[in-house]
Amino acid sequence: MATTADFKNGLYIDFEGKPCSIVWFQHVKPGKGPAFVKTKLRNLENGRILEKTFSAGEKIETITVEHREYQFLYAEEDAFNFMNNETFDQIPVAKDLIENSDLMKEGQIVEMVFQVEGEDERVLTCELPTYVELEVTYTEPAVKGDTSTNALKEVVLETGAKIMAPLFINTGEVIRVNTTDRSYGERVK
Repeated sequence: MATTADFKNGLYIDFEGKPCSIVWFQHVKPGKGPAFVKTKLRNLENGRILEKTFSAGEKIETITVEHREYQFLYAEEDAFNFMNNETFDQIPVAKDLIENSDLMKEGQIVEMVFQVEGEDERVLTCELPTYVELEVTYTEPAVKGDTSTNALKEVVLETGAKIMAPLFINTGEVIRVNTTDRSYGERVK
């Protein structure tokens, strides 16, 4: 148990039966009336940001969360399979828990977030690294004279994902892709 005085960014709490983390908070003491705490909470199950105001001193249930590195092995019809490189335990994770999963290639290391309750634990989210390096498997060739602006074209990556990249990118090149917004970063030398 914690109170609003214990709030800090990154604190994991149980809010209305859902695991959440505090993204932002502000203690407010108005000139008239009781103090309160404004917060922005990230729901760890679906990634949504919630705004909630707590009364000062309100008791909040905290939860235990662990971050562990896992290696992506292979995809099945409705799940992805991962392996812990220390214990070699394998776990399936539902596809809807992973954002931008089409940017994930076999052998890649990801960070799993687990909610731990005694002996029980469950996967809350799976986070890809911020940048991944992927090979371009198909793209239309650039037309000479088409570069008067910062024009982009669609490229297909080795995982099957499609993103927009500059016109000078060709098939066979390896590029760095931002997994949060699916944007082109740079060519990898």
